[in-house]
Amino acid sequence: MIAATRTVKRRGPRLSRADRTPLGLWFWEIDRVLLLLVSMLVAIGLVAVAAASPVAAQKLSTSTALLDPLYYFYRQLMWVIVGVPVMLGVSMLPKAQARRFAIYGTIIFLVLLFLVPLFGATVNGAQRWIGSGIFRLQPSEFLKPFFAVSLAWILSLRLHDQSLPVVPLSFVLTGVIAVLLMGQPDLGQTVIFAATWLVLVLVAGLSMRIMGMLAATGVVGIILAYFFYPVAQQRINIWLFAEGDSFQVDKAHATLTAGGLIGTGPGAGLAKFQLPEAHTDYIFSVIGEEFGMIACIAIAILYLAIIVRVLVRLLDEEDSFLILAVAALIAQFGGQAVINMAVNTQIFPSKGMTLPFISYGGSSFIALSIGMGLLLSLTRRNPYAARVSMTRNWNKK
Repeated sequence: MIAATRTVKRRGPRLSRADRTPLGLWFWEIDRVLLLLVSMLVAIGLVAVAAASPVAAQKLSTSTALLDPLYYFYRQLMWVIVGVPVMLGVSMLPKAQARRFAIYGTIIFLVLLFLVPLFGATVNGAQRWIGSGIFRLQPSEFLKPFFAVSLAWILSLRLHDQSLPVVPLSFVLTGVIAVLLMGQPDLGQTVIFAATWLVLVLVAGLSMRIMGMLAATGVVGIILAYFFYPVAQQRINIWLFAEGDSFQVDKAHATLTAGGLIGTGPGAGLAKFQLPEAHTDYIFSVIGEEFGMIACIAIAILYLAIIVRVLVRLLDEEDSFLILAVAALIAQFGGQAVINMAVNTQIFPSKGMTLPFISYGGSSFIALSIGMGLLLSLTRRNPYAARVSMTRNWNKK
């Protein structure tokens, strides 16, 4: 006797509202507006990397080996071809599987982060990578989205059992990661991890007394970093007191403003050739020179639209884990974008941080794709389900 196998049947045309296959359900449950906004960022990123690629290619070329001016554009296109399917694949995970995926990812990349001081590769004076060539990856980049979701899960347990010491546990975990990152050194990533933890404990509802203590601890930490951490001292001195080598931030600001409101035009920028890391950390300045300040403002608005879109989706969400996880992921994404743009405009000291989905970088793009995939997965919802706004009790006494 042949056992019957269960199959999911479509009840209508593919991707119609009656399509009950996993693909059909995903299509109607996914936030298509958010997906469209992210797709726009990816497209802008390809154009920006194409504009900045000749700068990096020229600096790495030698008299015997000349790189194609669009070398980095072709490589970024390859990462897009890999990363976008990764993002869509992760977004198809049910919420429970997405949480487990994040927990496993946290364990794996936390172990790799511990291995960086032992086996890591050093690039530009920083030991942040494992592997070599195309197989080189930066564990801290991949750890960020996994850490955000895992930490949200840990803190959500407190809402069910107040006696669980999840806040001290999360603090210790974040502190261990921060120590490992400061040793690389990677001040920018340390700030992102610490800010993610702070956002989560705020959303989790800690008392104002504890928050005051945390704020005081943060101030003390910054002071200690200034006096005992040379990298932090150097960057703070450049930023606040204009002391030391400010070549990078000065060139970034000069390049950003060289194009005026409408820019010099694609490929016509000259100031960008004096810019270090034009295709990664300072790509926002390249956009300013060739496409103008109007384009920079439009990109900032696009990032803001993504953040607002996600936060609006949270207004009628009641699951504590989902609220915490989505808040942490969007805080990471928005925080990284704000820091990069602020560094390019000399508002913040140099951090060595990429602009999400726009800067060149394999580890950065794939890690951001995983993070956005988790965000899309956790914000999926049945369009026919009745929703109860989380604001319903705000005015009740």
